Amino acid sequence: MFAPRTVAWPLVALFTAGYLAPYLLPTTVGRLDSGLPLTATQAGALGSALLLSSASAGFVLASRVERIGARTLARVGLALAVLGYGTAALTDSIPAVVAAALLGGFGSGTATTVAATGIAAQPDPHRTTTVGLLCVSALAGAVYLTVPHLGPGHGQPLAAIALTALAVWPFTGRLPVRTATAHSPLAGTRLPHRRSGAVLAATMLCWSLAQNALWGVSGQIGLTQAHLTEATVGAVFAVALGAGLLGVTVAGAVGPRLGRAVPVGGGTALIAGCIVLSASASDLASFAGGEIAWNLLYPVVLSYVIGLAACLDPRGRWAVLVGSASSLGTAAGPLTGSVLSSQAGFSVMGMVLALGLLVIAVPMTVVASRAGRWGLVTPRGGAAYRPGPAPLSGRESAPDVAKAA
Repeated sequence: MFAPRTVAWPLVALFTAGYLAPYLLPTTVGRLDSGLPLTATQAGALGSALLLSSASAGFVLASRVERIGARTLARVGLALAVLGYGTAALTDSIPAVVAAALLGGFGSGTATTVAATGIAAQPDPHRTTTVGLLCVSALAGAVYLTVPHLGPGHGQPLAAIALTALAVWPFTGRLPVRTATAHSPLAGTRLPHRRSGAVLAATMLCWSLAQNALWGVSGQIGLTQAHLTEATVGAVFAVALGAGLLGVTVAGAVGPRLGRAVPVGGGTALIAGCIVLSASASDLASFAGGEIAWNLLYPVVLSYVIGLAACLDPRGRWAVLVGSASSLGTAAGPLTGSVLSSQAGFSVMGMVLALGLLVIAVPMTVVASRAGRWGLVTPRGGAAYRPGPAPLSGRESAPDVAKAA
């Protein structure tokens, strides 16, 4: 068991190291495209492969943290991240970059898995997650502001991730070596509300895919369609990440006042509009407006979705399964965005993604409405379960607010 007072900051540090890669996805994909002989689609595919490797670590290791030991597993993950991202930053050989990026992605996912398992065991997991969001958002914002001034090439954002993993290593000394094997949240009795849970998992996969399809090509939209400089695009992303932190605050302040159906359905519809605005941006005002509004709304909606998943099962099993579906959508997003934009253009891509969000908003709202009728939401708005499952993973710019909702 993780001791709250001795390992909270190590968990926050691991959280930051694990999530920095998806936060930096736009500049990473953009630099791969401009710094290596890769097309935009190929660079997006590499971004998707990196995130899929990261997600696979969660699937493989989520139930093994206690048995292997948090300290050992965290150090393995950080070592893989340093080796993988560091190698990818230093070489121009495309096969080597691909292999190293996949290795680094698995390392990031391993660090994230340890952090998620520990955060779920905290007395106040929401607070720990929020601190982690503040750290990774601030660090990512600093990288976005700094990278444009470091010259051309694909290696700068990859090197930033590797150096972060290296800096986090000393914190692992305060993690437990090994703990007793905990009861798996996926084992035991029959899952309740199976139809609603399956619908939510399927729609969450598509929901995350749409978000990350835009995020994966946002840098290219700013550079090629809005005709902005890399420094300006980086500044917009930094401000957008700050707006995401505001979204975290809003989600906590609003709480259960609007129920779950209105924030989930209405919020998804508003996000669809933001995606259309950002994807069709032709100047700084429209690009910044779309990106900032989107990052403001994204965590608000996600917090309600995660709380909804948690309340479907008192033991948190649906939260784990919906989180896994979200990871798959996150990984597929960059490639989806690259393919759609290269074949049909950014504006058409935005309309397709927005239409998809509007379609899935309907079943998501239905599930949220049913949960309210079942009385699965506590009077204070929290999910009627005891924290246990690991949080969702993905591009979590402020989204991850509710990883422990």
